[in-house]
Amino acid sequence: QINLVESGGGSVQAGGSLTLSCAPSGYTYSKNCVAWFRQTPGKERERVASIFTDVGVINYADSVQGRFTISQDNAKNTVFLRMNGLKPEDTAMYYCAADLPCPGCAGTYCARKSWAEFEYRGQGTQVTVSS
Repeated sequence: QINLVESGGGSVQAGGSLTLSCAPSGYTYSKNCVAWFRQTPGKERERVASIFTDVGVINYADSVQGRFTISQDNAKNTVFLRMNGLKPEDTAMYYCAADLPCPGCAGTYCARKSWAEFEYRGQGTQVTVSS
């Protein structure tokens, strides 16, 4: 069992930055697929970014490419989502999701995983961007 602890959400003005964190309680990331999703009421959940930890394969949604950066800090055992140049349309509840280790998997497996396919999901952290 992996409990994901998210933090870092908040309210900022357009153009501002936030960094979200996703840390697994009682577990150490090792070749896990970890992804950030976001959702606003009435809209489908959107995959934002993913990282195949320790392998380093990273993918972004077109809507955040060039503005958001997903990274892994081994010392802190945390996956971060650095969000720069925030826009009002980035306002959403952001969720972290992680899967069981897959050391034999190709890097592309993480890029294709949908929300429903992840074994573990966080409770979400709210990001609000005002214009």
